Amino acid sequence: MSDDPNKGMPPRAQVRFDCLGQATGKMRNELSVHMKLPFEEGPFELATDEGSFHGGDASAPPPLALFTGGLTGCIMTQIRAFAKRLGVTLNDLQVETRIVWDWEARGRVYETAPNAFEIDVMIDSDDPQERVVELIETAKKGCFIEQTLGVRNTIRHRLKTGDGWLDV
Repeated sequence: MSDDPNKGMPPRAQVRFDCLGQATGKMRNELSVHMKLPFEEGPFELATDEGSFHGGDASAPPPLALFTGGLTGCIMTQIRAFAKRLGVTLNDLQVETRIVWDWEARGRVYETAPNAFEIDVMIDSDDPQERVVELIETAKKGCFIEQTLGVRNTIRHRLKTGDGWLDV
């Protein structure tokens, strides 16, 4: 058995997830998520819904709850995975995440913008504080979601038409 923590992964790879969403109910969405690269996993079946504010039934978490949970789970996963790789003891781990968005009415619709992302990490460890700080710094660099939020991204939207795809 190899002691390589990267389990045969190449030195560089792309990680890709695909999601197919289907609108069901008033505001409910059924989501089927697949990991496609560097290997296949899934499907992971998820759902979102909204509360009465958007006319939903609150039958599943709203998308922002999944987003907040995804960020929290991502950094926690990286802390735990990298603690093993760096030899840092974790007796206990808790993370509290707060995300704030600005919301502004624009006639009959609204616009939003990110305001703050705050992640409080509570680690009980027998190791020196410097090693725990190193672990958190390393985990931040390995958290896909945190790294995505830290840079400006271009998001492409396309509308399926009778003639193909229209960039929107």
